Amino acid sequence: MTTPLVSTSWLHQNLKDPNLVILDASPLSNKANMKAKHPDVQIAGARKFDLKNRFSDQESSLPNMVPSPEYFTEECQKLGINKNSNIVIYDNLEIYSSPRAWWLFKIMDHENVAVLDGGLNEWVATGGATQTYSEASYEKGNFEANFVPSKIKNAKQLLTNIDSKELIVVDARSAGRFNSEAPEPRANARSGHIPGSCNVPFSKMTKDGKFLPKETLKAVFEKMDLGNKPLVFSCGSGMTACVTLLGASLVLGNDLTLYDASWSEWGSGDADFPIV
Repeated sequence: MTTPLVSTSWLHQNLKDPNLVILDASPLSNKANMKAKHPDVQIAGARKFDLKNRFSDQESSLPNMVPSPEYFTEECQKLGINKNSNIVIYDNLEIYSSPRAWWLFKIMDHENVAVLDGGLNEWVATGGATQTYSEASYEKGNFEANFVPSKIKNAKQLLTNIDSKELIVVDARSAGRFNSEAPEPRANARSGHIPGSCNVPFSKMTKDGKFLPKETLKAVFEKMDLGNKPLVFSCGSGMTACVTLLGASLVLGNDLTLYDASWSEWGSGDADFPIV
């Protein structure tokens, strides 16, 4: 699997691949107030990838934090995922939470993983088989996570970067939230953005539930004058930042990483975190 994004046509053609694992990363709720068109079904044979309750740090006070590699390994093995698995991830909000799951696998050094363009809606529209949600158990897999520290950043690193300017922070929240013109959905969160950051809302990456053509995506990023600097992606809680990160991965050669805690930490009210 050589691309981070695959089409429903590709998935139809590869359903008989013995190493194929389809993961459903659909959330039960979301801060963007998006509604699922097909809330009660999943792709036939898909395995539930529960980002909130299984694939995030359950001991953190912040949402969606990356779990330990040991915990990630254990949960992946429970889903029957192997070292040689070809993983395709989707969600029922077209493109919302699946890129977060994709980047988690990248953080854990699993290369054969991609997001299904258009998600469940596109799969249904192209005649793909579905099933109602059901609990299932799987033969234990042999997956092993190998944590790659360079693929995530923390607040201390971004505080240092305000002066060093070695990295460019790309904020995937809406322009209204970035510019303090719209309220934050989380209680007690301040408005604004990290000094020196730029705004590329995750909603600008897609149209009709699918990623924009590469030439269009490239034009979106070219407006930001990013040069060749490493890019750090941020959002409200590290979820939709991965949508913009995936879009960037399709057209840019920059080093890409994620500010995992994102605005749930930076906007929390801590005086150590300056805000524009």
